[in-house]
Amino acid sequence: MSDDTTGLPMILPVDQAGERLDAVLSGLLPDISRSRIQTLLKDGHIRVNGAVEKPSLRIQGGEAVNIDWPESEPSVWLAQDIPLHIMYEDAHILVLHKPAGQLTHPGAGHADGTLVNGVLAHLPENAYLPRGGIVHRLDKDTTGLLVVAKTEMARQSLIDQLGDHTMHREYLALVNGPMTGGGRVDEPIGRHAHDRLRMTVRADGRPAQTDFRLVERFPRHSFLRLRLATGRTHQIRVHMTHIGHPLVGDPVYGGRMSVPQGLDAEGLAYWQQFRRQALHAWRLKLYHPETEELMSWESPLPVEMEKLLDLLRQARRAH
Repeated sequence: MSDDTTGLPMILPVDQAGERLDAVLSGLLPDISRSRIQTLLKDGHIRVNGAVEKPSLRIQGGEAVNIDWPESEPSVWLAQDIPLHIMYEDAHILVLHKPAGQLTHPGAGHADGTLVNGVLAHLPENAYLPRGGIVHRLDKDTTGLLVVAKTEMARQSLIDQLGDHTMHREYLALVNGPMTGGGRVDEPIGRHAHDRLRMTVRADGRPAQTDFRLVERFPRHSFLRLRLATGRTHQIRVHMTHIGHPLVGDPVYGGRMSVPQGLDAEGLAYWQQFRRQALHAWRLKLYHPETEELMSWESPLPVEMEKLLDLLRQARRAH
C-alpha cells in the first residue's frame, strides 16, 4: 500500500473479486480498523478509480485506490500538570484510575481541571487524537478504571472492542433496597423529555443492556457487581433506578436515600453526608491493540465506599 505522500494508487487484487470493498481494504491495511476504513470511504477520503464508493461495493479487482489521509488538528484543550493514578502504560495504551469529583473531559462550565487535561500534559502527542485518546468516560463522581489510546491505531482498536463488546467493563455499586439475586436490564435509554441533564428509559432511546449480580444483601440495601454490554450516558444509574434500586448517594437519580437502622451517631452522620453515587469501575478487560493479548486490571474499592459497607455490616450485626 502506498501512502498519501507518493501519489501512487494501490491496485486491488484480482483474486478478491466479488468481495466487499471495506473488507478487502481492511485486509490490505491491517493497522487500520474496518470501521475506520468505512468512515474514510463515507467521508470521501478513499476513491476507487477516482470515484467515491460505498463500503459495500463488490470489487472486480484491478481498481486503483487512492487515499487522502485527513490531517489531525491539535486539541484546543489545555495540558495541565494534574496527578494521574497510572495502573499500566506502554507504547500503545495508558490505563488510569479516575478519582471521584473529576470530569473525564471539559464541558459546559468546566474548561479545565479534567482527566484529559492531565493526560495531555503526560502525553503531549495525544493532542492530535480525538478526545485526547480517551474512548470511554466515567461520570464526574464515579471512580475507577479508564483506558487511553496513545496512537490512532490503538484508538480504533479500542473503539472496535467497545462496539463488538469484547472490551469488558465491570462495576461495583451499592443500591437502595434488598435484592434476591442478579438479572439483566435490557431497556433503551434516551434524554429525559423535560430535564436535559437527565437520561431515562424511553422506547425511542438507544439500546442499552446492563447485567448485574448480587454480591451481598442487607436489610435495606444491596451490593452489586455489574457489567455493561453498552455504554450509554448514566446507564447503570438509569437502569438501576428504573427497576426500583437507585444507587446510594446519587444526587440525580437516587431520590430519597434509605438509611440503615442501627447506626450510631457517627455512622449516621457519615451516611447522610455521602452525596455522590456509590459506583466504582473496578475491572477492565481488553485485547491489547498491538499484541492482541487479553489483559485485565482491577482497581480497589475506594475507602469511602468501603466505609459504607462497613457501616451496613455493623448495622446488620446490631440487629
